[in-house]
Amino acid sequence: MKGTYQYPDGSQYKGDWNADGQREGYGHMKFPDGAQYFGIFVAGLCEGHGVMVFSDNSRYEGEFRQGKFHGNGVFTRCDGMKFEGEFQGGKIFGQGLVTFSDGSHGLPRNEGYFEGNRLIRRGKCADAVLAAERAADVARNVKP
Repeated sequence: MKGTYQYPDGSQYKGDWNADGQREGYGHMKFPDGAQYFGIFVAGLCEGHGVMVFSDNSRYEGEFRQGKFHGNGVFTRCDGMKFEGEFQGGKIFGQGLVTFSDGSHGLPRNEGYFEGNRLIRRGKCADAVLAAERAADVARNVKP
């Protein structure tokens, strides 16, 4: 079933619902701070592929699990700096590549294994970057 619901906190959901009244399937969620999510919901939470656009125009495109960035994706800050790679529990965690707003990757190159926002071990991770780009492309193309 499809429908729209305005929550008491000012957020609004428009999309698919399951028989238990939870967000389920494709939907668009607007949050009170101006952030928006477009993508798949399971049991009321962002799950699978989706796009989260924050109020400052930073954005995450990729995979979600239980409402958090999880899996492969691309996070682009409002200033154009981006991380392409792996996320876990809503944080950068795993293989990835940082690209600065001028298109450079830093010297030495900011590529390898990350935990949080820290580069722990430098190394090539072309496969992780490619997987992140593919997940972002799928997320941008999720449709109702």
